[in-house]
Amino acid sequence: QVQLVESGGGSVQAGGSLRLSCTASGRTSNYNNMGWFRQAPGKDREFVGAISRNGIITYYADSVKGRFTISADVAANTVYLQMNSLNAEDTAVYYCAARVGSYSINSYINYDYWGQGTQVTVSS
Repeated sequence: QVQLVESGGGSVQAGGSLRLSCTASGRTSNYNNMGWFRQAPGKDREFVGAISRNGIITYYADSVKGRFTISADVAANTVYLQMNSLNAEDTAVYYCAARVGSYSINSYINYDYWGQGTQVTVSS
C-alpha cells in the first residue's frame, strides 16, 4: 500500500500562484510515476500532469502547459505542483495519485493510490 498526503491548496486571485505538495509513504518502491489530477464540480476528473519515479520526465495537459510545473524530491518521496498564472478555470479539487502499472499515464483509471484531495479556488 502507498499512502499519499497532499497539502498547499487554498484561495488565490486570478494571476496568482500556489504550490501543492504530495508526500508518499508506505511501499514507495511500488509505483512507476506520480500524477496530478483535478476535478471541478459537475466535471470528470481531469489529468493535469505527471512525473516519472526518478523525477526526470514530466508530462502536462495542454491546458496547463507553460503555467504549471511538476517537480520531485525523490529522497523525500514528495512531488510538487507549482501553479502560476492561475485563472478561474483552474478552480477544482486537486488530487495526487500513484500509478503502479504501465498503461496510459493520463487516464485516472490507471492510477492505484490517491490522496485525499485539496481545494484550489481562483477568484477573478
